[in-house]
Amino acid sequence: MKKPIVVGVVDTQASRAALAWAMDRAARRKLPVLLVHSVDSRWLDESVSTNEVVRTAANELLSKTAAYAGELEPSVQVKTVLFSGSPGQALRKHSKGASMVVIGTGHNWPGGPVADRALQIAAVAVCPVAVVGEQDMTGRRGIVVGADGSEESTQAVSFAAEEADKDSQELTVVHAVLAPPLIQRVMPASDVAETVLEEERIVLAETVAGLAENYPDMVVHQALVSNNEPGEALLDAAANATLLVLGSRGRGSFKRLLMGSTAHTVLRSLPCPTVITQVRRVKLTGLNG
Repeated sequence: MKKPIVVGVVDTQASRAALAWAMDRAARRKLPVLLVHSVDSRWLDESVSTNEVVRTAANELLSKTAAYAGELEPSVQVKTVLFSGSPGQALRKHSKGASMVVIGTGHNWPGGPVADRALQIAAVAVCPVAVVGEQDMTGRRGIVVGADGSEESTQAVSFAAEEADKDSQELTVVHAVLAPPLIQRVMPASDVAETVLEEERIVLAETVAGLAENYPDMVVHQALVSNNEPGEALLDAAANATLLVLGSRGRGSFKRLLMGSTAHTVLRSLPCPTVITQVRRVKLTGLNG
């Protein structure tokens, strides 16, 4: 059974833009779509009539959205779910059987600004999470992915490469490394600075190693950026891209945090549809102890 694309639904233009993107993807990938809307009972009073009114309105929203989805892509199977709980709980639950979760931007998502809400959902989802804005996608080309040598970014590159291959797009792998302040101020042209950059070139080369063998017809660009923060470098690289891909975390100073400053920077100024991938843990067998 094919895993559906799960779309978080709210009554906004941004949400409809995300739905349109998800429906287009579903049609191209021949996948079903599951529309999920949540009613957070924590914000309701205890009266039965209030709950009925809210649920009736929520079901009407889902019906209207499903009808719109059918108009966009008649060939795609669409189902709906009304969930009792927070959006994060809803999308966490349904991400377990999904190929991707898709949400739109906008500041009226329950729970805070889009960057915070998107990162919360990406933190708990068990599949890739796409955050989709309202950018004009006309004339855009190429897929961009951030890389830093971590396991998370290596798997993000694999995801991006598969996407680029399926959609006949060129792939740009961006590794941004900003030299420590001491080196920038005191030794900008020193052997130390060049050694650091050479090590990062090796990291980038190792990250893309194997792509040519797996995708011989795909054009892959490597970009080592040494004069900008990773988030800003990715925003620049993806300004005219069709898709930006990020790993769930990197190798920075706060590795224990599921999401870091790079994802915050990107989601605050979303340049294009952006996918945050999740790490797929490999189960080892045949080991003693």
